[in-house]
Amino acid sequence: MKFAIIRFPGTWSDRDCHHALVDVLGQRADILWHRETDLSGYDAVVLPGGFSYGDYLRCGAIARFSPAMEAVVRFAATGRPVIGICNGFQVLCESALLPGALMRNDSLQFRCEWTYLRREGAATPWANAIREGAVLHIPISHGEGNYYADDRTLDQLEDSGRVIFRYCDAAGAVTATANPNGSARNIAGIINERGNVLGMMPHPERAAEALTGGADGNAIWNSVLAESLAAVV
Repeated sequence: MKFAIIRFPGTWSDRDCHHALVDVLGQRADILWHRETDLSGYDAVVLPGGFSYGDYLRCGAIARFSPAMEAVVRFAATGRPVIGICNGFQVLCESALLPGALMRNDSLQFRCEWTYLRREGAATPWANAIREGAVLHIPISHGEGNYYADDRTLDQLEDSGRVIFRYCDAAGAVTATANPNGSARNIAGIINERGNVLGMMPHPERAAEALTGGADGNAIWNSVLAESLAAVV
């Protein structure tokens, strides 16, 4: 499987994603500058974490206008898989590929820590191989990870199974103390209506090896790899 990893000015997690995909999982991946507009040679797109354009104006608001995002929107429209991680999630929301917005953490502090996520929701290539109710241990690193949407949108996300990951404790219980940033309903990751676009604040690429604290993030990459293999077979 071949991944396109989009690099904006200020992106810093692109090499982490590349390492997880290429060095750990043995896949093919290219880091593409944000002016790239041809994604035809790729099977999946990754919008990595960082501080695109220095987070000026609003997180992801300027990156949304990069030429690459026009290509990403077209790519997503074909049903192929797209993942936005941390700042990438913010860019997806600004691009209207996902609903809602990411606001300042309710603590008003930058949080860099390990969190637990519970797999929920409907089918998506990014999590179909993860059983419902499974708990993943994956770190966060953000100052604006507080997911917000109006109650109507939140209810629609819940009713359609589009909340894929929710902050929880080690036992899988969704509690206020397990919520690291104040996200509405402990939401950590959501998908679009079609299910091919996932946005999540935690960093799966930082949970790729036991040496660095755990490899639960690979469950997400392996899920989309299994989906791709099934499509070929």
